[in-house]
Amino acid sequence: MELESLSVQDFEAILTQTHASLVKQYQALLATEGVALEFTPEGITRLAHIAYDVNERTENIGARRLSTVMERLLDEVSFDAVNRAGQTVVIDAAYVNERLQSLSQDEDLSRFIL
Repeated sequence: MELESLSVQDFEAILTQTHASLVKQYQALLATEGVALEFTPEGITRLAHIAYDVNERTENIGARRLSTVMERLLDEVSFDAVNRAGQTVVIDAAYVNERLQSLSQDEDLSRFIL
């Protein structure tokens, strides 16, 4: 039996429609530091596209790709959360592009993102 690759829409659904989605997990994690994390629909879509593209160009690890892409996306916010207490960080398409541009374009770099 051969499984089909996840689509961009599948990645979007996993990010937003599951009980313990990564979006909800990161929102809860950063809330403990007083940081509100807000994802726009465009940000979710762009994130799903990048995860899909990296899976297609490198080893296809399915939904696990979202964990590593989200970690890369939010590493700076997570590291600096104490200094951002009381702030809202908006994750829109522009923010995703800024933080993940090299990942989506550099095939050699994306190989190291399991």
